[in-house]
Amino acid sequence: MRGTERPAVLGLRELRERRLEGKLQRELGPTLSDLLADDAVVEVMRNEDGRIWVDRLGTGLAPAGFEVSAETAENLLGTVAALLGTVVNEEHPILEGELPFHGARFEGVLPPVARGPVFCIRKRATLIYRLDEYAAKGQLAPRHHAALVSAIEREESLVVCGGTGSGKTTFLNALLAEKVQRGDPHQRLVILEDTVELQCTAANTVQLRTSAEADLQRLVRATMRLRPDAIVIGEVRGREALDLLKAWNTGHRGGLSSVHANGARAALSRLDQLVQEAGVPTQPRLLAEAVDWIASMSRVDGDRRVTELVRVEGVDAGGEFRLTAIEP
Repeated sequence: MRGTERPAVLGLRELRERRLEGKLQRELGPTLSDLLADDAVVEVMRNEDGRIWVDRLGTGLAPAGFEVSAETAENLLGTVAALLGTVVNEEHPILEGELPFHGARFEGVLPPVARGPVFCIRKRATLIYRLDEYAAKGQLAPRHHAALVSAIEREESLVVCGGTGSGKTTFLNALLAEKVQRGDPHQRLVILEDTVELQCTAANTVQLRTSAEADLQRLVRATMRLRPDAIVIGEVRGREALDLLKAWNTGHRGGLSSVHANGARAALSRLDQLVQEAGVPTQPRLLAEAVDWIASMSRVDGDRRVTELVRVEGVDAGGEFRLTAIEP
């Protein structure tokens, strides 16, 4: 009929995904959905006993005050698996991926690996804190603040380290925001991640994520042909460390990344271990030339704060790292 738009016809796949997303929302229920919608919430977890725990910015980890039944949790894992195009059952009891419409990282475990269904939903950061906000809240010492701002202005490379839940990604977002504000407005940033968690407002940004066909090492190598001014990796956790350090050391200054380690020296040792996964011997000189600063994050009384800031000066004759700690 003239003048009348034909209704959009959805494909079978899109209809199935919409039904699954609606089912997932019903299984999450209003309480879990409200938590996931709260900007202050970082992670939502269900333990084997059914209790829900919530990690919030500023207050840390605490019980949410309610439970989710084993049946509901199992159904939730099954729906997430269907959305991800996989299965989760006794033969395949571990599920990991990204919630399609939340952009959150999902990890689930079923019996017999656990005594009951377990899941952890780690949200993508929605609140971006600036370095001066960290300083105002006492989470970043004044001298550390000044040193980090100076390092960013000089386009020096920074690695953030810390344990699980220490706030590495949130602080990396703060450093990235500072880099955008203080850097060349035309600088070209290439950001690589397993799960999209970093946010960047720079006009000239390319954001890539891993897939079954392209791991971080492959993405780092591809990035070299994308004409980056600076390369940012959400977290270095494999043999891509060697390619990244080579890139940082050959004209791509001002890089940012994080690594799982409890302190500056431990971070350098961890990076060296990851480099060796690429089949090369230990590379302390490459590390010392590529990495300028290491900021260590820790939880203190529920707060995530910078507890150590170290400048990498080089290596001595014995191959030991020479570090200068910035006093708070």
